[in-house]
Amino acid sequence: MLGGFSLCYYTPMTPDAAPLTRLNALTVAQGELLAWGSRTYVMGIINLSPDSFSGDGLGGDLPAVVEQALRFQEEGADFLDVGAESTRPGASPVSPAEELRRLIPALESLATQVNIPVSVDTYKAPVARQALAAGAGLINDVWGLKADPELAEVAAVAGAPLILMHNQETRRYRQLLPDIFASLQHSVALARQAGVPKDNIILDPGIGFGKTPDHNLEILRRLPEFKALGFPLLVGTSRKSTIGYVLDLPVEQRLEGTAATVALAIAGGADIVRVHDVKEMARVCRMSDAIVRGWRPQGWNH
Repeated sequence: MLGGFSLCYYTPMTPDAAPLTRLNALTVAQGELLAWGSRTYVMGIINLSPDSFSGDGLGGDLPAVVEQALRFQEEGADFLDVGAESTRPGASPVSPAEELRRLIPALESLATQVNIPVSVDTYKAPVARQALAAGAGLINDVWGLKADPELAEVAAVAGAPLILMHNQETRRYRQLLPDIFASLQHSVALARQAGVPKDNIILDPGIGFGKTPDHNLEILRRLPEFKALGFPLLVGTSRKSTIGYVLDLPVEQRLEGTAATVALAIAGGADIVRVHDVKEMARVCRMSDAIVRGWRPQGWNH
């Protein structure tokens, strides 16, 4: 039982379901083959819920969804992350049927119009199964398989890469990082037991989920320690409340604060950053990568 849900429903995928491409063979922005460590990858957020904390929810406006996706692709996004249920504190739960009603038309449209991988932001196995069939290529689970462990089997059978985020219902820890590490390792174990290959797993420390602002800042400061877990790392700080508390700014004025967290996350070893403001954060990534990773633009001869 998590967040008011008791998730025990599951429809198994057929054994002959077509496998999807593994992470190490994905094509991202500009037709590049994904290569961990070469640069930081940008994941653009597409929010289909009407009650997003950041005010960017598109609801059922399909033309707006496609327009935003194409703009993000043009601005340098390597992935799109499409979600239909708000994860803000106090948000009302969404039924699988409603989540699918919002998701499927958008995913089907994006599958034919964008050239970068699309992730579905869900923690429900039945939703993930249909989202993959509609065109999603990755699953982003904000509960790290703790809400619905059957989602691991959906990913394994489909061959879909899986993002596992740390999350918990309380903000109490005995020791912050050891507790988070243990939880993420449990999530990985659930995925591996279901047959998800190690190289199809990405970890997310879960900034803003089950954590105080001080916890979030400590995680960012100690981000290099997460690399010891042995998986690519996704960090999502975009417009979050910790930035608002530090700068005393509303959500629509957190661009610079987000930029600071993105740059420092890259210095700490982040492989993917999940953002609302793709154009600006892609530039932050490139500049940070030039310093941290030795990345250079094509044609560099200076």
